[in-house]
Amino acid sequence: MKNVLVVYYSQSGQLEEIARNIAKPLQDDAEVSVTFCPIVLEKGFPFPWKKEAFFDAFPESFLQIPSTVATPSDEVLTKKYDLVLLAYQVWYLSPSIPVNSFLKSDFAKQLLQHTPLVTVIGCRNMWALAQEKMKGLLQGVGAQLVGNVALVDRHINHISVITIVKWMFSGEKKKYLGVFPKPGVSEKDIQESSKFGKIILKHLKNNSYVNLQTELVANDAVEIRPFLIEMDKKANKMFKIWANLIIGKTNTRPAWLKGFNLYLLIAIWVMSPIVYILHLFTYPLKFVKIRKEKAYFQGV
Repeated sequence: MKNVLVVYYSQSGQLEEIARNIAKPLQDDAEVSVTFCPIVLEKGFPFPWKKEAFFDAFPESFLQIPSTVATPSDEVLTKKYDLVLLAYQVWYLSPSIPVNSFLKSDFAKQLLQHTPLVTVIGCRNMWALAQEKMKGLLQGVGAQLVGNVALVDRHINHISVITIVKWMFSGEKKKYLGVFPKPGVSEKDIQESSKFGKIILKHLKNNSYVNLQTELVANDAVEIRPFLIEMDKKANKMFKIWANLIIGKTNTRPAWLKGFNLYLLIAIWVMSPIVYILHLFTYPLKFVKIRKEKAYFQGV
């Protein structure tokens, strides 16, 4: 019997749905036992978000400052797992506070050390550098990253900004104004994500994950958009400056967060289109570099 642990934190329910769809082929196999472990913080985050709470989570999210996590049940802690699926959201270009907190908890090493692990990302679109941070967190607990699945909102950047923000602040996953597409990962992609579970199951039974990521990528588990990688890098530099400016503030923190909110609006609606145009003009000059980066971020 193979034991598989599925760890996740999902506010809206979308990521849990993705995790359960990917895990379904494993659950359906009589030779595999699947245990689900939702991450629970002692002080949780709301959904839908209040605007103030959403921006207040920025410095700790980006700087990866953990919160206190509730200890998993004895049922979870007493098993030895053959594989772990870790499903996470990206908050402010970093693994979400709940997942970051889980991986920095006392029991994370107990559960994950020397254990093959597949990351499952559900986010708007920028995840590449968050996954680099995730790799560092997994190394810290001795987990063996063997695969990655990244499911994103496939709509163009500025459309997804509008729809995701409406969803986050209203809690309603529906077409905004009856015109915009539904926010988040498409229902089609969520339902079809079980195909990744079938691939993972095969490698689990063979006790070998050498070609797992290659097979996942061949089945569209990871889509790389070079422009978003470029934006991710630039945004990380600016977020680092803002986060370090805000984190030490107490009385003036709300004012600084309003400044960061204004910066985000300018970055998304003014700077981003300019960077995109420059990206198109310089693409031929950076073709070799972009191809190498694409291969790197598709791997583990």
